[in-house]
Amino acid sequence: MTATAPKVIVIPPTKRSPQELGQKKNLRVAAYCRVSTNSEEQLTSYQNQVEYFTEKISREPNWTLVEVFADEGKTGTSTCKRKNFLRMIRMCRQGKIDMILAKSVSRFARNTVDTIEYTRELRGLGIPVIFEEYNINSIYPESEFLITLYGAIAQNDSETLSSNVKWGKRQSMKSGHVNMQYKKMLGYERGADGQPVINEDQAQVVRYIYQRYRMGDTLREIKETLEDSGTLTAEGKPTWTISCLKSILTNEKYCGDALLQKTFILDCISKKVIKNTGQLTKYLIQDHHPAIVSREEFEATQVEMARRRAFRGLTRKTAPAGMGKYSGKYALSNIVFCEECGTVYRRCVWTQKGQKRAVWRCGNRLDYGKKFCKKSPTIDEEPLQQAILRAVNMVMEDRDTLESRLTNALAAELLPMPGETMSIADIDRSLESLGKEFDSLLAEASAGGMDCIEKFSAISQRMAEMKERKKRIEGIYRENDQVRQRINTISVMLRDISEEVTVWDEGTIHQMLDKVTILSGNRIRVTFRGGAEVEQELNQK
Repeated sequence: MTATAPKVIVIPPTKRSPQELGQKKNLRVAAYCRVSTNSEEQLTSYQNQVEYFTEKISREPNWTLVEVFADEGKTGTSTCKRKNFLRMIRMCRQGKIDMILAKSVSRFARNTVDTIEYTRELRGLGIPVIFEEYNINSIYPESEFLITLYGAIAQNDSETLSSNVKWGKRQSMKSGHVNMQYKKMLGYERGADGQPVINEDQAQVVRYIYQRYRMGDTLREIKETLEDSGTLTAEGKPTWTISCLKSILTNEKYCGDALLQKTFILDCISKKVIKNTGQLTKYLIQDHHPAIVSREEFEATQVEMARRRAFRGLTRKTAPAGMGKYSGKYALSNIVFCEECGTVYRRCVWTQKGQKRAVWRCGNRLDYGKKFCKKSPTIDEEPLQQAILRAVNMVMEDRDTLESRLTNALAAELLPMPGETMSIADIDRSLESLGKEFDSLLAEASAGGMDCIEKFSAISQRMAEMKERKKRIEGIYRENDQVRQRINTISVMLRDISEEVTVWDEGTIHQMLDKVTILSGNRIRVTFRGGAEVEQELNQK
């Protein structure tokens, strides 16, 4: 038998244009169109796209119109917010669509990854996407290069536009322009001249929130009070949230200032909002608009928030992570400490012979007995309160001296630093000059100049001295800022307190005290917010 070579017949592929694709069967065809803004010009383009695709699909005898899917005023860099686009993809997966028409790659998506991902998935389902502007049919694998190319161009256009918008906003910030979100901001409304004016009814609510927080109320207690009284939020809702109250208490706009660029968008693709913790420049505009609370009250509130965040002292048994939870139920909660072990005291109610008795006990003694704290005394509440009141009145009797201390401290803060003749700006200019001198010397040495080791050493030493000097000045500035905050806190506290405190008032005591230390069963040390300390006897039975 003679071996003969097999005969190979080559059958070339049939190239069909997008218009010829649906000639053999009745195709269920959908179209997708999108505009990115709600401007009048864009909406006209949107309507034109819908009408064009409806007419085009209806005109073809072998095509059946499924739907013209359209997203109005939606970004093309992310598909997650384009509901109709996602609905179209779901219908493709369910086998309800055979072909999709789109004006261009940029109308389909401005994110290269999304474009490739979805066109590949649709190709796997046997569903072509026809991009009319470039006559591209995604069913052919070789079309992926063109889709990627045009998708990258569309994405780059979005990134360029985003960059230009960011630049414009930052220039606006530098010039002091502030956008107030009146719909979500309690207490302000747009005036006739376009500037913010105070809405007095809402401003009273803001002042109440600040006052109650400084008086010791928790955010949850303030929330419940506002809801019980029927007070509405800025958006007119009867339900308040903890995050809303926290936003009010930390918003510098309520003291008349405006801090710009507190957050920024990571990129135009993910659109993730990032808190600005120093990555970008911030712009603080002081006295931009009328204040609802004074700057001193605002800063005193921030100090109180920091104090609560830093609260520690519960035992490992009650707070395994080592961080206690702030409680505003009693003025002495979180501020009475054991001298022996440093743990916070907790309030207990004892019942003896049918009578209830409120006492304060060391948390370690309550949780572990005498294992970690052997000698901490149990203190009755009434004598403890009376001793604290006596300490308060001792400080209040010398109110003039206390105010004088505050004034002197503020004056000392404003005086030049002893022995320092240069400002930070002067030091920066000097460092810049030394840097240029160093570069010049380096160029001279590389060109084969004379030996410059001694000059290099001298310049380096002077630069090190300047940097150390700058570091010392910045440290003093930080300390002065802390002093100023303490002064503001005490000023706000003294403003609302009468000459003599005779009745135990939770709010007043909370504002004045920083710490109460139980020294023994008959003696305590009271530390006030300004740093003053007074020891008092306990008259326990």
